[in-house]
Amino acid sequence: MKGELSDERRQEVIAWLRDRVPEARVRHILGVEQLAGELAQHHGLDVERAKIAGLMHDLAKYFPPRELLARAETAGIEIDSVCLANPHLLHADASAMVAREQFGIEDRAILEAIANHTLGRPEMSPLSCIIFVADAAEPSRGTSSALEILRRVSWENLYESVGRASDCSLQHLLERRYLIHPRTILTRNWAIARSQAVRKLRKKTD
Repeated sequence: MKGELSDERRQEVIAWLRDRVPEARVRHILGVEQLAGELAQHHGLDVERAKIAGLMHDLAKYFPPRELLARAETAGIEIDSVCLANPHLLHADASAMVAREQFGIEDRAILEAIANHTLGRPEMSPLSCIIFVADAAEPSRGTSSALEILRRVSWENLYESVGRASDCSLQHLLERRYLIHPRTILTRNWAIARSQAVRKLRKKTD
């Protein structure tokens, strides 16, 4: 299966999720699916690919730490000290594995978007940016001034919204004194630099 998902197959994914994650998480996942499709359409990207990645981004969200570590090791994914201390950070990579193994997703862009939705990655694709932002901004995340700004900016400058989503994540981690993965900071800095470049280009063409 590549960049398409029949309604029957979509319902199969949702049923699979309902057997494995709480209903609140299912609502979040469906919110990400919808927002990802809307953002993709707005920014001129493939809507179906975005919706598939949104639907499958948290397939491994509730896998136990031992399974996440085992899957990462088997796949040859680097397990650094931060991931070793918090294996939950590997659920994005594991979700991409499940999307491929369980549901036959072969589209590399979709799999990368799923794998990048938690920590991001410098130079990630626009589709990955969409899923990264939709995961942070979908409606069930609640309301705050930072989230409202993120939601507004997501329609205006995709890269700036990645930077702001990273800021929200960093603020959450700092307030709780959690370990911060270096990729979160690298993603933020890359996104801010790219958003500044986009703004400069727009000024030149105005």
